[in-house]
Amino acid sequence: MHGGGLQIKQESAVASTSASAASHAGGLTTDSQFNIQAFKHKLNQKLGPEYLSTRPGGGGTKLTYTAGWQIINLANEVFGFNGWSTNVISLTTDFIDEKNGRYSVGVTSIVRVTLRDGAFHEDIGYGQGDNQPNKGQALDKAKKEAVTDGMKRALRHFGNVLGNCLYDKSYTDRVAKM
Repeated sequence: MHGGGLQIKQESAVASTSASAASHAGGLTTDSQFNIQAFKHKLNQKLGPEYLSTRPGGGGTKLTYTAGWQIINLANEVFGFNGWSTNVISLTTDFIDEKNGRYSVGVTSIVRVTLRDGAFHEDIGYGQGDNQPNKGQALDKAKKEAVTDGMKRALRHFGNVLGNCLYDKSYTDRVAKM
């Protein structure tokens, strides 16, 4: 992985329910309790500076974000490549504007991220395709952006390492100075 950044070993997202486990507390085996603690540790880690990018935000602010492909890679490292999935619950076109043969489109999505054990989070995403040469390209860009944004926002609910730390301004300010 990246030097100085997050280092996570690949482990199965499903807690072991081995019949040979001797101790059961609240329906969980000792192995299951250990796996839950390991997940908590991974998910509570914060992203290193190599994962952070910035862009201008509204009102002259600076927004810190992580690219969609990086969040997907991190989710694969934490949960395993087959330990999580996404589902687009809804995709709504908010507007389609045409001006001088160019198209601008806004799309809202609701995306659900589900772990292998059934735990899930949903969140909203938004995408915009501005000043595109045709309606199809504007819709394509806006839909992809909305689904990626919704997925990233849903994944952040699982923990800091999947983007929740980006909502902590003191953290992002500290990392920006590195």
